[in-house]
Amino acid sequence: MRWMDRMNERAELMGRMLKTIGATDHIPSYLSTGMELRAASQRCLQCSCSDECKDWLSTHDEGADKPMPSCPNADLFQSWLDDIQVQKSG
Repeated sequence: MRWMDRMNERAELMGRMLKTIGATDHIPSYLSTGMELRAASQRCLQCSCSDECKDWLSTHDEGADKPMPSCPNADLFQSWLDDIQVQKSG
């Protein structure tokens, strides 16, 4: 796969993951978010599990309450979901 195709594929997968878990509209707006998103993009780009990711996303078309466990960004995305819950309860 050419590098530009890989970048486009991974950007699409990361966007789908964020949408599937309900984090798209709730990405934190604090200062380090840009750096976190760049690091998350790099982890996604370097991940060797894109087929597993595609399969997981296809079985969670209706949404999911947490990211795919083997996702290299699962901890980061889960922390964003946890922040959403704290804000809702606060």
